Amino acid sequence: MSIAKVFKCPKLSDTRALGEQIGALLNKGDVVALNGELGAGKTTLTQAIAKGMGIDDVVTSATFSLINEYDGDVPLYHFDTYRLDNVEAMAYMGFDEYFYGDGVCVVEWAETIRDFLPEAYLDIEIDGDHTFTIKGSGHYGDLVERLC
Repeated sequence: MSIAKVFKCPKLSDTRALGEQIGALLNKGDVVALNGELGAGKTTLTQAIAKGMGIDDVVTSATFSLINEYDGDVPLYHFDTYRLDNVEAMAYMGFDEYFYGDGVCVVEWAETIRDFLPEAYLDIEIDGDHTFTIKGSGHYGDLVERLC
């Protein structure tokens, strides 16, 4: 069964608090798919997720590098597929080593590579009003249930 919750985050501090909650609940092998307009808050949410995971590194946009890796007890792999010209290139990048590995993957502009994502993932849609719709099934549904 799929579970969904909606969170209004009008202030930056609200987005950060939500991201830290999410990060504290993630485990190795988890995948978070982020979608929303340019400037909606995807990178800010990713920064907060990293903080919630206990990662002290400065998390920056991965737009020009496609993926940034951050070390922690559980590593964070931050993808940004906005500038990905050839979606099929994902198949040759070893993405599955990330998605099915020992870290947490956060993918900005995830709709770009939806066909390459694992069957189950935490799906977060951010609209222009800073409303976060978070959906999940299986253990991701349990994670969504725990968010407040």
